[in-house]
This record gives sequence, structure tokens and C-alpha cells, in this order.
Amino acid sequence: MLQAILFVVLVLGAIVLISWPLGRYMRWAMDPSEAAGEARRFTSLFQSIGGALTRDGQDWKRYVLSLLTFNVVLFVVTFAILALQQYLPLNPDAKGALDPSLIFNTASSFTTNTNLQHYSGEVSMSYLAQLAALMWLQFVSAAVGIAALAALARGLAGRKLGNFFVDVQRATFLVLLPIAFVVALLLVATGVPMTFNGSVVATTLEGAQQTIARGPVAAFVAIKQIGTNGGGFFGPNSTHPLENPTFLSNVIETIAIILIPMACVWMFGRIIGRMTHAGVLFAVMLLLMGARIVGAVGFESVPTQAFASLPITQDVGNLEGKELRFGASAGPLWAVLTTSTSNGSVNAMHDSLNPLTGLMPMIGMWLNEDFGGVGVGMVNMFLYIIVGVFIAGMMIGRTPEYLGWRVEAREVKFAMLGLLAHGFFILVGTAIFAATPWGAATLNNIGPHGFSEIFYEFSSATANNGSGFEGLGDATPVWNIATGTVMLLARFIPIILPLAIVGSLSTKRRATESSGTLSVEDGTFAGMLTATVVIVGALTFFPAATLGPIAEHVISMN
Repeated sequence: MLQAILFVVLVLGAIVLISWPLGRYMRWAMDPSEAAGEARRFTSLFQSIGGALTRDGQDWKRYVLSLLTFNVVLFVVTFAILALQQYLPLNPDAKGALDPSLIFNTASSFTTNTNLQHYSGEVSMSYLAQLAALMWLQFVSAAVGIAALAALARGLAGRKLGNFFVDVQRATFLVLLPIAFVVALLLVATGVPMTFNGSVVATTLEGAQQTIARGPVAAFVAIKQIGTNGGGFFGPNSTHPLENPTFLSNVIETIAIILIPMACVWMFGRIIGRMTHAGVLFAVMLLLMGARIVGAVGFESVPTQAFASLPITQDVGNLEGKELRFGASAGPLWAVLTTSTSNGSVNAMHDSLNPLTGLMPMIGMWLNEDFGGVGVGMVNMFLYIIVGVFIAGMMIGRTPEYLGWRVEAREVKFAMLGLLAHGFFILVGTAIFAATPWGAATLNNIGPHGFSEIFYEFSSATANNGSGFEGLGDATPVWNIATGTVMLLARFIPIILPLAIVGSLSTKRRATESSGTLSVEDGTFAGMLTATVVIVGALTFFPAATLGPIAEHVISMN
């Protein structure tokens, strides 16, 4: 247990330390000073690439319209490449046509930065589909989230939101591409393959013939982790030895999951000019995530009840579904980090986690606020901030204010709509599929665990996460259409509403903060925000949780 704690502390400490200078760099990349020569040169370059679309500043409505139009184009282009992959080049293994519902689901999944996969990449996708459609989207969908956060922060700072098309180029070329390049080189050094050759046939020691899939894996995995995408080149994701071959590659990929989401908080603070406030937000997020990490590592240190009747010794916790080359604590740590962000990659099978361990990643997707996906995690936290500030203002009998902006009924309605929509998509989808053959007929387990498989799938789709309890047979047209639709709605509603809130705030006169103003830079605000997140999450999801992982835990103990 001591080794597990030390591993977790060292990995988290490294991420926190690296996130600080990265946040400074991201501020320079996304919101540079107009006086800086580099800013003028890059802005001119991006405007020359984007043409007339990039020349003018945008209010929140034009920014949102540009964002949505851009994503429609992404979806259409990706759909076309996937639908025609059998006729296109870079298909050395002659991959065939895909089911139309799977094409819709996959295009929705990667456009929304979810990367929920109802297929195995090495079985279904050509190299062109993996690179020109899916890996390309892992860059630009992540860039959309960073752009949205930068625009939100500028608006809260009392400035114009900027231009979406310039922002998305900044995020892609100045942030994601260089970091992914470095991570890809590190992964190649650890043994992750990078080749355009087709599968190789190997002869085993027993003399059998084995076909081993390979490809440009390192480049794909790098942006999969850095961009909080999570879609694996291979079906087993980062449990596959060619995606994650060594203990060192596992550490690199673990750090990459949450590095940019942490840096986004510091970038936000620098843009609004309130680093103390950013530190408070960072501490709240780290506290909530840390509590789940402690819970996951602790719950997974208990042997699995599935092996209780077998003549085997279990003295190092639950090893079912784990890659032993990574160590016992690497799986639960990754499970929490990947669901504290919208990453969704896995280095252990979440379906094999102990019941209460499996609850920890679910909570991360239900709350959907601590660090989150690149950019959008901080955007989601903004909804909780608005609600928390409003409640605190009402409690002390003052008009609620946030950073000098008066928070009134309109802003609170938008914030509550975003939070309620998140719960609506998860709970309603789960209820329908649990009560009908659409879900019940696809289960690999009955009882509470089967319910958890359905519950997890809709939680993952709604949180734009992409991981799953993979005992579920979700590769069916009805699952493809349902989760594909949920992913699209759950991606853009939480982006549009915060920008609408900023647009509403910007029409008001900004007040000067005084001694009577609720401070957003102290422990009182941190406690209020933490309580808001926990209470909203508990009221929304605890009743359903008692039917799934909690009930399974109680049954397993009897």
C-alpha cells in the first residue's frame, strides 16, 4: 500500500509542477499581448490561412455560430472518409465497409472529443481512417475546447471574445501539435511502434502463425492522451502492449492525460488576471479528484469477490483485468484521471474493478468539473461557479457578483440548464435502455453490475469521456444512434450556455469590488464551491448509484 501511495503522489506531483509553466505558455499561445512581436506574426499567419473569416472580432453569438459551423464540417468530412475507406488509399490490410450507424457514432464521437469506440481500430479502420479522420479530429476537437475557454476568459476579463478561427489554429499549432510531437517521440523510445507497413505474421514458440496488427501507433496515442481524447489505435486501448508497452510508457501516458487540463486552469487565471482565484479553483478540483483517487486505490486494494471461491491467494488486491507490468495501483489511478478529464482511455478493464472502485470513475463523469477535457473542464466548472456565487449571495443578502459582474436570474437559468441537461441525458438514457431489450439484451451480466454497465455507458457518452464497462455489447445500431446523439447534444450545450452567460454579463456595467463583495479568492469561496458541486452531484445521481455499484458492493459482501 505504501508503494501505491508513493507512486500516486510522485505522478500527481510531477503533473502539478509541469502544469504551471505550461499554463504560462498556453496563455502566451492563446491570448498573447498585442505588443509582442510573436503575437503579431502568428496572428498575421493564422489570418492569412483563414482568410476573411479570421479578420474580425466576434461577439458570443458569432463565436458560437462559427464553432458550430466548424464542427458540422468536421463531422461531414469524417463521415465521408469512414464511409469510403474501402476505396481510399493507405489501406494495406484491405479494411472493408463500415455499418452506417457505426459511422454516425464514430463521427459523432471523435467530433465531440469523446472517442467512445464501438469498434476495434485494428479490425475495422484503415490507416487513412485512423489518421486523416480520427487522429485529425483528436487535434481539432481538443482545439475547439481550448478556444472556447480562451473566449470565456476574455469575456470575463471585460474584453472581446476574439475570433474562433484564429483561436482554434492557435490551439492546434501552438499548443497541441508541439506537445504531442514530444510525447510521440518519448513513446517511440519506450517501444510504441510507428510504421505505415501492414500487419506482420509471426511464428510462435509452439509453431502457430499469429497476425500482429501495427501501424502509426505512437503519433495516434500521443494526441489521444494529450488532447483528452482517449480513442485507442487498438481495441484494448492502453492495455495493449503496442500502445503501452512498459512501466515508463505508462507513466508518460498517465501524465499526458491531465497535463493540459491542469494547465488550462492556470491559463484561465492569467487571462482574467486573477491567479489567486485560479489557485482556489485548482485546489477545489484537486481536492475532489484526490478524494476519488484515494477511494479508488483503497477500494481496489481489497481482493475481488469473484475469486473468493477459487484456490488462489489474493494478497495484493484485485488483479483481475489489470496489466501486471504496470503495478496494482496504476489501474485505479488511471481510471480516476481518465474520468476526471474527458479522456476515456484505459490501462485496465473498468468492468473488472471492484464495485466501489468502479463508482469512483462514474462520479468523475457525473460531476464533470474537476479539470475535465482540455478547455471544457474549466468551462463546465464555470457553471458550478455561477450557481455557487448565486447561492452565496442570497445567503448573505447581497446581489451575487462574480469578478465584478452581477449574476442575476438569466445567468443562473443558463447555468442550471447546463447542469440539469447533463443529468437528464445520463439518467433518462439509462432508464430507457435498462427497461427495454435495447439495453437488457446487450448485457454480459445481470443484476446491479448489468445496470452499472448501462449507467456507465450513458455517463461516458454524456460526459464526452469515451471509456466503458466493456462487458456491454454496445456495437448495435440502437446503441450507436442513441449514444451518438447524446454525445453531440452533451458536447455543445455546455459550451454554448457558458458563452451565452458571458454574453449576458457583458451587457451589464461591471462593478468595482469592495469589502462587502463576496471574495472568490479565499477558503469560504472554496468551501461553497465544493459544497455546490457535491450537493448537485449527490442529489442528481446518488439514487441511481444505489441501484448499480452500491447495490453490487452490498450483495458481494453478503
